[in-house]
Amino acid sequence: MTTAETIDIEQELEIPTYDKMPMALVRGEGPYVWDAEGNKYLDFYGGHCVSLLGHCHPTVVEAVQAQAEKLIFYSNVAHSPVRARAAQHLADLAPDGLGNVFFANSGSEANETALKLARKYTGRSGVVALEDGWHGRTLGSLATTHDEHYRAPYTDVLPETTWVPVGDLDAAEQVLASEEIAAVILEPIQSIAGMQEVPADYVQGLRALCDAYGTLLVFDEVQTGVGRTGTFSMSEHLGATPDLIALAKSLGAGVPVSGVLVDDAVAETVETGDQGSTFGGGMLAMAAVSATLETLVEDDLMARATEIHDQVAEQVGPLVEEVRGRGCLMGLKFDRPVGPVVEALRDQNVLGGGSSNPHVMRLMPPLVVSDDDVTAFAEALHAALDATTVPAEAH
Repeated sequence: MTTAETIDIEQELEIPTYDKMPMALVRGEGPYVWDAEGNKYLDFYGGHCVSLLGHCHPTVVEAVQAQAEKLIFYSNVAHSPVRARAAQHLADLAPDGLGNVFFANSGSEANETALKLARKYTGRSGVVALEDGWHGRTLGSLATTHDEHYRAPYTDVLPETTWVPVGDLDAAEQVLASEEIAAVILEPIQSIAGMQEVPADYVQGLRALCDAYGTLLVFDEVQTGVGRTGTFSMSEHLGATPDLIALAKSLGAGVPVSGVLVDDAVAETVETGDQGSTFGGGMLAMAAVSATLETLVEDDLMARATEIHDQVAEQVGPLVEEVRGRGCLMGLKFDRPVGPVVEALRDQNVLGGGSSNPHVMRLMPPLVVSDDDVTAFAEALHAALDATTVPAEAH
């Protein structure tokens, strides 16, 4: 099937989702993907920050294939050795005290589960979220997503959320002191907002406030987690440990899976039947999780994430106004709108992405890109900038 045929069918039969790239991808290997016509692209976007190990990493492929030959699926109403191994791998990498896990299927589910756990544990219903944060599209998670464009059609049925500005501890304390708040939820790096990193001292202050007012702290690490930023959890960078961590995106290296890491005290209050998910903890996903985490550790890829960031910053720093983010979760701030730059990059056979900040390009390359791949990206970006112009109003 050609790209044109694929686009025609999808546009006719599927309801709209994103503004899609004008290509139909059919194959991937390492940091590269190929379209239906055989064109090869260097992928620094990773399918929305998913391809942590690149495409079709042989260890993950082998693990999924081997599991598919044994048992493709049974729900977690039954015990499973492959699920037990995945849980053990996660517990070994989790911050101290957060070695309890609930498996689900998507980042939005993980965030919603974390908020449910916080509400039951505290007996409260209120939630505080940060301005510019993004936490998902299911109703519970959507309620904490700040962009009103996405919330507006569903306002009448969304749980109430109070938003506070990033960096303003006085505003946060005012809410926590005056309302019954179950949880404060935050992304350590606000990716969609333009790779805005939440300051460490602010997060440490929120941790202290949550302790003082009996509120749980939730890290949405759907994008920052699983080693992408150089450590398994951003809590190591920030010097503050949350009560709950939501993971997804990179966790299965391309296989849909998510999880919530749960503090010991919270886990002790969870009763049979409180949580459930038919497909959560499915065998193929669990095989992918174990293979991903084993590779992450054995190949020392968390350290590689930091090296890649430094190499990108060194090579493209002179071309941009700012390099944001950590590890392989990066934002490049330009002196012009990034939309035309992203398109020009694609003409150079390199994939990047935009953000809600029109001047910030998001890059989420796999942790397996080589030094030569970074150089190829830098060269392509230079050509893309040469092919675009700065609007007069930007001067």
